[in-house]
Amino acid sequence: MRILVVEDSERMARSLHKGLGEECYAVDVAADGASGLAMARSGEYDLLLLDVNLPVMDGFTLMRKLRGLRSDVPVIMLTARDSVEDRVEGLDAGADDYLTKPFAFEELLARIRAAMRRPGARSEPVLVYGDIELDPASGRARRNGKPLDLSAREFSLLRVFLHNADRVMTRSRLYEAVWDMHYDGVSNVLDVYVKYLRDKLEAHGGERIIHTVRGRGYVLGRKV
Repeated sequence: MRILVVEDSERMARSLHKGLGEECYAVDVAADGASGLAMARSGEYDLLLLDVNLPVMDGFTLMRKLRGLRSDVPVIMLTARDSVEDRVEGLDAGADDYLTKPFAFEELLARIRAAMRRPGARSEPVLVYGDIELDPASGRARRNGKPLDLSAREFSLLRVFLHNADRVMTRSRLYEAVWDMHYDGVSNVLDVYVKYLRDKLEAHGGERIIHTVRGRGYVLGRKV
């Protein structure tokens, strides 16, 4: 597994390189945001560890640009900025996790393992269901041969549905898989994104493929 560390502190970068190397990870280091983005765009990395306070380009900007390129590589942000606003900004920019410095190295390893258990690993094959096709490696999706212009979150939601085609997905499972958060029984963000995804899947006359299962959640495939 290859990890890119984007960190301008030589001491921190050296520590991560040594510690992760001892855990049998292949590690590369970028010292500024612009270099980190250029390296991340190569598609050679399985995970990014990204500082926020970077020269040339800050971590939030790098994160947004990376997700704008449809890259779905898992990203864990590492920063001393621990306010709720900073954590929300990082997660909204597309990060998978947010770890505040200083942190225990064992916790970082656990979060890396958790991030890599989520759908979207580089070894994941192209997912096909009927006339829908999704390629996790390239970040592209099609229906009936026509490209789907999906945001990073819509792409992740469709990927989770395709992994569980014909299975009812509860709200809790979808929130945990796509947003890495527990459903609070109040938020309607899932319903909003399901609508966005349905609209794009049905834009060219495609039949409804994501169905609401009243009192349970959603299912992609046959109507329950």
